[in-house]
Amino acid sequence: MSTEESSILSDADALVTSKDPLHPANLIPELCAAFYKVGWVTGTGGGICIRTGDKVYIAPSGVQKERIQPSHIFVMPYPQAEPSPHADRVFLRRPTLNLKASACTPLFWNAFDLRNAGSCIHTHSQNAVMATLLWPGPVFTISHQQMIKGVRIGGNARALSYLDTLVVPIIENTPDEEDLKDSMEEAMKQYPEAAGVLVRRHGVYVWGDDWQKAKTQTECLDYLFEIGVKMKLAGLPTVLNE
Repeated sequence: MSTEESSILSDADALVTSKDPLHPANLIPELCAAFYKVGWVTGTGGGICIRTGDKVYIAPSGVQKERIQPSHIFVMPYPQAEPSPHADRVFLRRPTLNLKASACTPLFWNAFDLRNAGSCIHTHSQNAVMATLLWPGPVFTISHQQMIKGVRIGGNARALSYLDTLVVPIIENTPDEEDLKDSMEEAMKQYPEAAGVLVRRHGVYVWGDDWQKAKTQTECLDYLFEIGVKMKLAGLPTVLNE
């Protein structure tokens, strides 16, 4: 390997090497391990990305999420042409291991381009899946729950009120993750006040201005999916004053 090639490799690896616990390359493994413990990213499913300025840090696909290391993280420039399975993706850094960037990447780009998000989280939460089964229509709705106040309009505007009705669009699943991109984009445009998009029989995508807000909203939404499912099964209305 030439000196120039070695320098380029070192520069790329420097993107994911830091002693700062809040560096995205350190945060993503920590968050994935936490999400694994609550059943959000089991079986290698789910994912997370963090955008800082002109760089996007993305977890790898098809790996044990609780065992991800900083050296496994992909780094991509932002903005760039919309990543898709039919176009080349530009990377600032790839792991030396034979790993693939998250299959969620084109959907994460929806959150960046349409909501200017700083982070997007995808879970396979059973609460989210059950919500899509008990709400057969195009949206999940619930009102008069305290945890609604932890969700922001559009994911990054003012917080909702206890008196507001939370609406989360539901799109139909596809065999390949990347093929959800267009229907997710359409749902985000049709429901601009939603902080996430449910995928029937699959899970949910949630975004926020940064990883803290994305995580908080994912937690609040998951709580609301769970309580909503329990209310439905108990024969209780989830929206009052209809």
